[in-house]
Amino acid sequence: MKQSIQLRLGQHLTMTPQLQQAIRLLQLSTVELQLEVQGVLDSNLMLEPDDVEVPTSAESSAEAGQEARNQAEIDSSGETAANSPEAEVSSTTETIPEDLPVDTSWEDTYDMGATSFSAPADSDGRDFFETHGGSGESLHEHLTWQLDLTRFSDVDRTIAQTIVDSINDDGYLSATLEELLEGLRPDPESEPESEIGIEEIEAVLHRIQHFDPVGVGARNPAECLVIQLQAMDPDTPYHAQALQLVREHVTLLGNRDYNQLMRRMKLSETELQNVLKLIQSLNPRPGSQITSATPQYVVPDVFVFKNKSKWQVDLNIEAAPRLRINSHYASLVKRADNSEDNTYLRNHLQEARWFLKSLQSRHETLLKVARCIVDRQRNFFEYGEEAMKPLVLRDIAEAVEMHESTISRVTTQKYMHTPRGIYEFKYFFSSHVGTEDGGECSATAIRAIVKKLISAEKPTKPLSDSKIAALLSEQGINVARRTIAKYRESMAIPPSNERKRLA
Repeated sequence: MKQSIQLRLGQHLTMTPQLQQAIRLLQLSTVELQLEVQGVLDSNLMLEPDDVEVPTSAESSAEAGQEARNQAEIDSSGETAANSPEAEVSSTTETIPEDLPVDTSWEDTYDMGATSFSAPADSDGRDFFETHGGSGESLHEHLTWQLDLTRFSDVDRTIAQTIVDSINDDGYLSATLEELLEGLRPDPESEPESEIGIEEIEAVLHRIQHFDPVGVGARNPAECLVIQLQAMDPDTPYHAQALQLVREHVTLLGNRDYNQLMRRMKLSETELQNVLKLIQSLNPRPGSQITSATPQYVVPDVFVFKNKSKWQVDLNIEAAPRLRINSHYASLVKRADNSEDNTYLRNHLQEARWFLKSLQSRHETLLKVARCIVDRQRNFFEYGEEAMKPLVLRDIAEAVEMHESTISRVTTQKYMHTPRGIYEFKYFFSSHVGTEDGGECSATAIRAIVKKLISAEKPTKPLSDSKIAALLSEQGINVARRTIAKYRESMAIPPSNERKRLA
């Protein structure tokens, strides 16, 4: 094959650095955008935060006039000069005694005035203790702290530490006693009788199970509930019946076979209700009471509110970073100078302008998409989830004349503050299901209807998925039983057999 040079004409899309930067900023969340802005501020000297309030000319002239009047009063009045800070210092110095007792404090001799404590505040005015909460204590640290305060022999302390290390976040022992024994043997070939025994490990485990929270270290939910019941006052009403139920009939309790429970325990329906109420007051996951996870706060990007019967959307100014170009450094750029320093300043100035333009483009796109979503989902803001309309990315993309990928970037990790709560932009997008009259129903609306039907069902006879599908069919919504099951599981609602309870 002979090689040759050919000339071809064609068109292709090239992403400029400015476009790449705009797309990257568009897909960032509010927290990620703040980090990106901070990085740009550290690397580009042309940018600075635009948070300094510059006084107006009228305020400046008024302040200057007040300073002039104060100066004139000081020059014309000897009393004012005597009350100056220098005079106060000199008068205070003259009253200081030369010798003071060793055990004398400063407040005993001089009046320091009334003192008051107020919590410091951040630069944005919020309470310091609200925004700088310390990290919580983990369950392992909480148990280790109690372990250090408990009297143990050296061998028992080693066993206790091994047990604490084997407790998971829910508070259950994740290893068997045999596995703990195997891990405590220094020599795998040694005989079990010459080392720690199972009985000793179980004795230490019983002591740990009464640490705070009570029931931690249990091997199964039944044991956890028994430990918590044993720690209660024996005179508690229905205490003995609750212990018997948890020890002997926990399987029937899990299957919600209340008729069999009443028959075997010889209890009436009212008595069984009181026993179950006592058991429900216990915590089957004691480790969940202690967690080191810090709360994650959601900062909304836009605010939606109703003004004169019209829904309006405004950008969250506090979440949007405010930047400006430093006028001093910008004035140092010389147009005809090609020196290294001037080129450095010119490049930074151009990058700063690109970044500000990308930020502005991000805010405009975010606001445009949010307004379009609110306009399409007006019924949701008026009547709730059941009035949600089906919506896909293509609908918004065609309305704002943008690509679907751009809409996907805008709606990811962006939040909207509404009178009904804070929602992610993607919450308003859902598939549709056909109705008998040829219309469409949103999947979000169907979930809301399913949740409403389940909340209104009889406790003794909960609705099955097939029954819910039949009720929706009566409303003109054709949904299969497996679809109902999928929607129910997505809302963390258990099946009908697990929802059954006594009235």
